[in-house]
Amino acid sequence: MRQGDTTVRRRKVFYIPGYDPFPARRYRELYRRESAVQAEISGYALAMKGPLGGEGFGWQVETVTDGQTTLTDYEVLTWSDIVRDSQSRSVGAVYLALVQTIWTYLSTGALFRIMRLRKGPVIAALYPVGMLTLQALLALLLAVCVLSSALHVLDTVAGPSGSPVWAYAVAGAPAAYAFMWLLRYFRNQDGRLYVYYLMQDFAYSASAGGAWPDALAKRMTAFEHQLRRALADDLDEVLIVGHSSGAHIAVSVLASVLRKHTERSDGPTISLLTLGHVIPMVSFLPGAERLRADLKQLSRSADVTWVDVTAPGDGCCFALCDPVAVSGQGGANARGPLVFSAAFSQSLSPERWRALRWRFFRLHFQYLCAFDRPRDYDYFQITAGPQTLHMRYRDRPASRSRIVHSVSGYTSVTP
Repeated sequence: MRQGDTTVRRRKVFYIPGYDPFPARRYRELYRRESAVQAEISGYALAMKGPLGGEGFGWQVETVTDGQTTLTDYEVLTWSDIVRDSQSRSVGAVYLALVQTIWTYLSTGALFRIMRLRKGPVIAALYPVGMLTLQALLALLLAVCVLSSALHVLDTVAGPSGSPVWAYAVAGAPAAYAFMWLLRYFRNQDGRLYVYYLMQDFAYSASAGGAWPDALAKRMTAFEHQLRRALADDLDEVLIVGHSSGAHIAVSVLASVLRKHTERSDGPTISLLTLGHVIPMVSFLPGAERLRADLKQLSRSADVTWVDVTAPGDGCCFALCDPVAVSGQGGANARGPLVFSAAFSQSLSPERWRALRWRFFRLHFQYLCAFDRPRDYDYFQITAGPQTLHMRYRDRPASRSRIVHSVSGYTSVTP
């Protein structure tokens, strides 16, 4: 492989999104808008070119930084169709998923160990549980009120009934309708509440007890083929970016490729950037042996530069939790990842920070956006600039407040 300090003239980026049902063009427009803002703020030239050829979805980016031109092919590795297929519009199916997911995390003890990490993702995990319970109680209260009113009307019109069962049967129909109507109303408001979305996200992560669901495992195999083809190209850097739930997918895809990859002395530098990860939600489950093995492998690999960026201001991630160490795979031989904070409260102006501070889902995507007071984290220079990930952060110290001790109750890497 080429050394990590090679100047980048050609790069390939593979971006793996999180549990997101929206099409990949959403990320293209986000990149287009935010890269233009960041380039103007930071004083470099960046231009998005046409779409990539072939079957994948992506685009080209050209930057000029201090006279150095870099051409990047940026490709989104999509699994939004799998996300959509996993989501149900049925109220009953979501409540069943609620019960199954709670049982998975409680019976394995994973929830109690996750609670020893950051409070933000625990609140994010308990939010849909609490809201769905509250919605069910409100619907039940409405049903009781309707039932009581219906019984009163029956008693007034027909007089005291000699058959209470008959009366309850007649009054129960509108009560049941009211119960389901209110639950469906709450479901239809989920574009603002995100209750069903978050519940289905956590349910999907736990659906196989930590193992990869079959459909996703097959898609990851396709991702591996794309990554192997890129490693055979004449490139200076191949950069894999995993955001949110895409972080643990990126870890396993890259680890699998490295196990099978025939090393070439002139191959491109391999870099891994994980952003806003939620890895403990999976790696703390008993069936996550492969993920834990992949975390351990990458942390000890001399062939990969791995940088993990989170932020305490992002309440939807495990901020500054070393994903390898907290999963019980750290140790003296671990070389990475480099864990540091994007420091939202410092890299965003006070005005911008106040505007975004309580927009939790928007902040979870801030890693992919512009900063108006940038420090040493610039997503667009990382993905399209002239430095490899190794060059950019070789002298960067890890954040001192990171969590680096083992927390998971399951540390086995073999079934």
